[in-house]
Amino acid sequence: MTRWTVHGSHRIYTSPWLDLDLDLVELPDGKRIEHHVIRFPRGSVGAVVAESDHILLLWRHRFITDTWGWEVPAGWAEDGEDPVAAVRREVVEETGYRPEAVEPLVSFAPLIGISSHRFEMFVASGGPLVNEPDSIESTKVQWLPLADIPRLVAMGQISDGPSLTALAYYQLRHHAHN
Repeated sequence: MTRWTVHGSHRIYTSPWLDLDLDLVELPDGKRIEHHVIRFPRGSVGAVVAESDHILLLWRHRFITDTWGWEVPAGWAEDGEDPVAAVRREVVEETGYRPEAVEPLVSFAPLIGISSHRFEMFVASGGPLVNEPDSIESTKVQWLPLADIPRLVAMGQISDGPSLTALAYYQLRHHAHN
């Protein structure tokens, strides 16, 4: 089995959020190509916050696609921040709820062919409401029945990759335990 080999990398753009590189890559057949790579200095975390048969979701607008939709709480881990601490912080910031138990759900690379970005997704049990959610993060936060998730996906109201991945994996695991 052969692999792609990197022979060099040239930084095209850098920012606190991401770097864009142009890598010179040799393919398994010996051909060399230039390949754009988006490198992220930090990973992201997110959580399916579940209580009984309900999931805590945020309703928000995404300007890049000019769409509204439901999402699980998610965001960047700070430099050196433990992923569990990061997801607890993100859930409080985005929903106002402080999760109780937090356990790993799934780890994935959303754009593995072009990006180094990784998501660590967790399951968190609902906890107390400790403050109002950050109004910049969402328009509203709501507990929705788990049974409604497939309908919301079919209607296009849940369409972002991290939420779809986490909710699908959660439903698979949830049904396996029931």
